[in-house]
Amino acid sequence: MSSVIAATRFSVLDRSRTREGHTDAEALRDTVTLARELEDLGYHRIWVSEHHGVPGVAGSAPTVLAAAVAGATSRIRVGTGGVMLPNHQPLVVAEQFGVLESLFPGRIDMGLGRSVGFTDGVRRALGRDKGDAEDFAAQIEELLGWFRGTSPTGVHARPAEGLTVPPFVLAMGEGADIAARAGLPMVIGDLRSREKMQRGIDHYREHFRPSPWAAEPYVVISGTVAVAGTPEEARRLLVPEAWSMAYSRTHGTFPP
Repeated sequence: MSSVIAATRFSVLDRSRTREGHTDAEALRDTVTLARELEDLGYHRIWVSEHHGVPGVAGSAPTVLAAAVAGATSRIRVGTGGVMLPNHQPLVVAEQFGVLESLFPGRIDMGLGRSVGFTDGVRRALGRDKGDAEDFAAQIEELLGWFRGTSPTGVHARPAEGLTVPPFVLAMGEGADIAARAGLPMVIGDLRSREKMQRGIDHYREHFRPSPWAAEPYVVISGTVAVAGTPEEARRLLVPEAWSMAYSRTHGTFPP
């Protein structure tokens, strides 16, 4: 094992995938079971996701599921990968993470994304449109202000105010620049290409501004993993999801 691998902290993002012949409830319980197993194996974090109306994905309420995961474990860090901030009021998100941090101090991560749904139908159901994602930077600023007690409204977010919950920006497209300017840790993946991912990391590091949340750049690399007996079998496991995502992006709806 190389020294780099030995020093790397590994984490898992689990979307609570529903396996054929199983229910959504079973998928959610499987996530909690997985968290216990990851803790025993020495993993650093487990994060859960927010997806709405996605076939085969039960993870739709990340802060609720994170509470269940944190309650079933004792050491592993627990977080969201992520809460899609344009779908929520920043005050409510701050309150939710304030509750999590109060119940499980020092173990909670606040991963934040800017997606407003994969399809037009999902966006209509959420009462959002693609333009809402453009307010992501301002929403992050407002959210962090609730923790610092700097809201101009005179309202105080309880129990969030005064707590420190590490924020992470899920970077796709403009996300790297938003994370850099806000001085926040960044999570980035190679969904499009590793070259684009590397350019995003370079941009983030070059333009990073130290903040109360992070004194220096901090990057988490995300990748899709499939485990099988051979590389070919592992690739085949990834095909259905890749096809479904491509279909939804090109047709505006999920395949039947």
